[in-house]
Amino acid sequence: MKPILIHTHFHKRRTGVTRSIENVLPFFSDTYETYLYGYGANGKHITKRELRKLCYSNREVVVHCHRNNEIMRMLFFRFLGAKFKLIATRHAETVPSGLTMKLLKKADKVVTLIESMSQKLGIKNTVVGHGVNVDYFKPKKNVSLKDIKQDHIILCAGRVRKAKGQVTLLKAAKILKNYQNWALVIVGKVDKPVFLEELQKIAKEQKIANQVYFINETPDILSYYQASKITVVPSFSEGFSLVTAEAMSCGCSVIATKGVGVHSSLIENTKNGYLFEPGNNNELEQLLEKSVNGELPLLGKEGRQEILENWSAKQEAQNLIKVYQNL
Repeated sequence: MKPILIHTHFHKRRTGVTRSIENVLPFFSDTYETYLYGYGANGKHITKRELRKLCYSNREVVVHCHRNNEIMRMLFFRFLGAKFKLIATRHAETVPSGLTMKLLKKADKVVTLIESMSQKLGIKNTVVGHGVNVDYFKPKKNVSLKDIKQDHIILCAGRVRKAKGQVTLLKAAKILKNYQNWALVIVGKVDKPVFLEELQKIAKEQKIANQVYFINETPDILSYYQASKITVVPSFSEGFSLVTAEAMSCGCSVIATKGVGVHSSLIENTKNGYLFEPGNNNELEQLLEKSVNGELPLLGKEGRQEILENWSAKQEAQNLIKVYQNL
């Protein structure tokens, strides 16, 4: 009889965490009887009653949590006598709060996503980077986006907030006024409407407002990757940067900030993508212009090959299984 593996997800919005869970779940089935407890993610769901039955049985059970609210739910069951091993992944690179640290210390194993996050955490942990569902996030020709007038697209996907670097990108994107058949599409949830207004003002000042599109967060991010020639990830801080990996997997030529998240591990500069210093809009401007006018090659094929070889969801699942089995 296989041991039980339960991943938890209690979050209404679909985020990078959601996709990371969905990516790996199918690859556990050979080793574990695998379930998903909660809502907001796709998988073979288990009810609270079924969860209790398993956790109070003599079966070997591993529960993998991804957020504080999930850890607290499972600790409550443990308080009531449930028996299971608890894994917690820290998805953010920021210094954790006192509450988060207290919860993480109660886990049997803590997983982080990148080395810098691991070192900052201050407690023992194991680094397991995210993987991409390469059979889903893959290139596709002739994908068009509704209401985008231009034929060629530069994409920026992720939360719309200052830490994500959209100001840097819009300042660099002034070169688009010389390339009217190119558009910049910014996709993501806006944290503060006043920041969106700031971005729209910059686009207007740069005389590219008719080439810049702001799209709200969408579950159909795949189409945006597939329709784009270039993806820019100008962030100052990332927990991992699943967007970068997904864009590369879809064959986008990626331009990302050096030393942020996993960017410098995913991208070998000029070989399978391009790196620039965070906040340096002049450097980004040059990379964009040379990419758009053909002076620099688009490295989408090379980027996808990197993901296929080193960053697939199957590889992530295999690494997580080692964590579970070493409990």
